[in-house]
Amino acid sequence: MTHSPIKPEKIAATAAVALEQALVVPALFQREGIDGYKGAANDTINVVVEGVLPFRTYDWRSGQVGGPNPNGGVRKAIEFDDYAEKTVAVSFGGNIYSAVKLTDEQRDFDLGGWAKLMTKQTEAIGRGLEREAVNHLLNQDYAVTLGGAVSGRDLRRTLIRARDVLNKFRVPKEGRVLLVGSDWEVDLLADEKLNLASNVGESEAVSALREASIGRRYGFDIVVSQEVPGDAAFALHRSAFIFATGAPTVPQSVTGGTASHNGVAIRYIQDYDANYLTDRNVVNTYKGFRSVQDQLLGVDESTDQAFISTYEHFVRGIRLDFNATDDTLPLSSGTGSTPQSIELANITGVGETGA
Repeated sequence: MTHSPIKPEKIAATAAVALEQALVVPALFQREGIDGYKGAANDTINVVVEGVLPFRTYDWRSGQVGGPNPNGGVRKAIEFDDYAEKTVAVSFGGNIYSAVKLTDEQRDFDLGGWAKLMTKQTEAIGRGLEREAVNHLLNQDYAVTLGGAVSGRDLRRTLIRARDVLNKFRVPKEGRVLLVGSDWEVDLLADEKLNLASNVGESEAVSALREASIGRRYGFDIVVSQEVPGDAAFALHRSAFIFATGAPTVPQSVTGGTASHNGVAIRYIQDYDANYLTDRNVVNTYKGFRSVQDQLLGVDESTDQAFISTYEHFVRGIRLDFNATDDTLPLSSGTGSTPQSIELANITGVGETGA
């Protein structure tokens, strides 16, 4: 019988596809690869974020004698602005892996090869990436937290309020996601006004993200994660966080390959320990996460001129707390307010007065 060995690159490619399809929370983040940045200083890549420009108005008939704004007979010069795109530094400080040993007897009599183990190793890496993505969500400093138990506001109106906040933060409408924990899922599916229960199971799932999606309402793709605490939810744009992976190079002394699928990279290597008649299989990837902050565009009411905010703000995502009876908003004044919160409240109109 002809022996047709499977190329390592094929194994790596299969693992990369399986890993990408196993992700839920990282799949909601903007993805970047590091292949073009290998050798970068401080293990960091820079992801470009588009800049913003203010609009300006010119005085009608400026400097004209008898005009509405003579300006002493001198025509006023226009103002020029500098456009700059900012870069968000994503540092790689982790190498997530799964390593397994396989004896000759296990390979030949128990498992029939590496296929089952590769699936389990890929699942293990997926769980690790999932956990880290959720940690970044939970540890982010959010300017707004909406309560899910605010008096007089039902679940539907809470989602509408979340949409309103993102609108005022000028977050793009396309690409918005509502990521929810189990408590939120139960109430969302039970709410007849939202009518989400009919969406579950309508179409065959092709990935973990598809399986976790329960519908779309008010501009949000609603996704459930068992890794997110049951009482937590996040209304965010897919560009709020960056998820980057990179496949380490394959040493010349072993068999292996690298591959990526939809921005998710992975390496597979294998060698044989003759001392113990054992195969050793390692699947791993470099990983990095980072949130994205923005400078905002405001308008000076006294001059009707636009300006760029002094501070950067995280506005591409807000948090929802299932049990909270009040909203937490940026403080526009009073005790506890900061220059950043005052600026955010003044520019967006989303805020409250401190004590």
